Amino acid sequence: MVLAAAICWGTTGTAQVYAPDGTNPLVIGAVRMVIGGLILLVFALLRGSFQRGENWPVLLTLLAGLSMVGYNLLFFSGVARTGVAVGTLVGIGSTPILAGMLGYLVFRDRPNKWWAIATMLAVIGCGLLISAGSALHGDLLGILLAIGAGFSYAVFTVVSKGLLDDHKPEAVMGLTFMIGAVIVLPILFWGDLSWVSNPAGIAVALHLGIITNAFAYSLFARGLKLVSVATAATLTLGEPLTAGLLSIFLLGEQFTVGAVVGILLLFSGLVLITFGQNRSHQPLLAK
Repeated sequence: MVLAAAICWGTTGTAQVYAPDGTNPLVIGAVRMVIGGLILLVFALLRGSFQRGENWPVLLTLLAGLSMVGYNLLFFSGVARTGVAVGTLVGIGSTPILAGMLGYLVFRDRPNKWWAIATMLAVIGCGLLISAGSALHGDLLGILLAIGAGFSYAVFTVVSKGLLDDHKPEAVMGLTFMIGAVIVLPILFWGDLSWVSNPAGIAVALHLGIITNAFAYSLFARGLKLVSVATAATLTLGEPLTAGLLSIFLLGEQFTVGAVVGILLLFSGLVLITFGQNRSHQPLLAK
């Protein structure tokens, strides 16, 4: 389920290619959060996922929402300064390592040898795939912003897992994403939303909000109850794998040797951690 969620996230970049020209990435991200947050909250309410008398830890719930907003804003800002290749590699590639460290500190969930090997293969593959045919350039502030994005997503994963111990997945995602949606509302008030009136813009907004947000995070929350934080974070590297394959086969980008090697390494890492997780220990199922 975590890998399926990552595949959904991997369609984000391809969907943005079909958005009308001139759309602001921050506005697209805000629209995605608002649409997805509303759907997740309504879905949770319809399923009766919120129970009377539930004790929601206020600070942790707010932290989950803030960390998701932080990830989006820091990631887009980092990519704007460093370029897609470096920003994506640093932001997404740093997440499994940071999440593994946080998972150990918070849950004493020590990553196993399968995680270490799979993460190394996947991060190297991610770097080859993203940088294939791209001109890399460094910007210290941009790199720091991208690392901040990776850290924010790692925090979101760890905090969400803690909330999932006592609350249903739909309730956790619905509440945290609505918090995030409220936080990003000013971006919608200040930004240009004329592109949403365009049929292509509507299709992009709905795809991003429904598929890459509401549906994907519903899967992610359910999968996160069954696997460790470190494993879940590494499996999310299926996102750049999907994006790379779509860019080659759907958008017609150049099929380079570096891209092929990167895809094979990424795929190998994901397969290894999936089967290594099952062989090394039982899933962390809620008591």
